[in-house]
Amino acid sequence: MLIVLIAFTILLLIGMPIAFAIGISGALFFVQHPELPATIPIQLTVTETQNFALLAIPLFILAGNFLNNSGITHNLLKLATVLTGRMQGGLAQTSIALSTLMSGVTGSSIADAAMNARILGLQMLKRGFSRGYAAGVLSYGSLMAPIIPPGIGFILYGTVGQVSIGRLFAAGIIPGLMLWASLAIAISVTARRRGYAPEREKAPTVKEIALASWGGIWAILFPIILLAGLRFGVFTPSEIGAFAVIYAVAIGFFAYRMLTLAGVREALEGSLVDVGAVMFLLALSAIFGYGIVFERIPEVISTWMLGLTDNANAVMVLIVAFILLAGTFMEGSVLIIMLTPIFLPLVRAYEVDPVHFGLVFIIAATIGNYTPPVGAAMFVVCQILRCPIGEYTRESMPFLIAVSVVTILLIFVPEIVLFVPDMIFGKD
Repeated sequence: MLIVLIAFTILLLIGMPIAFAIGISGALFFVQHPELPATIPIQLTVTETQNFALLAIPLFILAGNFLNNSGITHNLLKLATVLTGRMQGGLAQTSIALSTLMSGVTGSSIADAAMNARILGLQMLKRGFSRGYAAGVLSYGSLMAPIIPPGIGFILYGTVGQVSIGRLFAAGIIPGLMLWASLAIAISVTARRRGYAPEREKAPTVKEIALASWGGIWAILFPIILLAGLRFGVFTPSEIGAFAVIYAVAIGFFAYRMLTLAGVREALEGSLVDVGAVMFLLALSAIFGYGIVFERIPEVISTWMLGLTDNANAVMVLIVAFILLAGTFMEGSVLIIMLTPIFLPLVRAYEVDPVHFGLVFIIAATIGNYTPPVGAAMFVVCQILRCPIGEYTRESMPFLIAVSVVTILLIFVPEIVLFVPDMIFGKD
């Protein structure tokens, strides 16, 4: 397995696309073991795509693209401005609020960061925000996208690890709001020192809040309906993905009346690209994962960890530190697919709740999207705003500290994560 890992690292360093790097390095395992049938890699790639639970991924991606073309972003931007415009650092606070409200729509941190950078990035620069600060706000604000339901990361983790997707969705609500609060505090402190003024001079009236909330009500109801459908057994995770597509189309055509045939075509084309990339990665990761199971890597790591410490929190901290380091080189969804089979059996040996671990795991994997040298969301935002990576890294440190504090708190206080899932679905 060592040769496989070395090959994977070399292929990444020379710039090979991640899916091919995983597939080629995984195939080397079978070259090392000629006694294994040569048909296994082909069977693995085909079988991995036949998992019924994976139907939720293309359906939620399609629903998100339909919602983005339905006019919902415009209405949520008005709501975010009303709610946070009076706060210190007004437009920066608005971007964080918009990211949180859009989380249930996009489900992807990279898509959310790109969207916000295009919508608010230029306006922030015109209002005097430095490029590095604006890029930091817009990138870290997208951290809530995979945390607040229905995040694609939860579907990947739940499918690979056989963990309840409904409980994972519910677990993301409180941590998502905590991340919003931590970033809002960081913005308030730094914006006051920098002299970034509020977007509005007066606090919003009750009427303004009510009108803006009504405009964004369909997006706000989206995750609530999803959780209710799962809780009462109306939908399975795959079926609720189909419902999400119907819901998005209905909103676009009948509620906001902004979804056009051109928008439908754009959503379908974008979804084809997104789904193809995710499913190709999943298919080839099955080859890589076979060697991990064959060589009993999870058991080896578990034995090493058990000899190192018997404290579950210490193990969680070590795992998060490793994920943060790996996240600087690989995209979050790749880490979830590759590392869930390794670390989930380990934390179960320490009697850590898999939903608690999954939430912390996904946050840690997503943070890697915002850190150099290979943070995908960081590159997207910096490219749109034409911001040097060094300036971005320096000025985004307060936001990294803010989300790190929340992550540490979630590790040591699992009740924060498990409160809503236990309340909705009952204790396991």
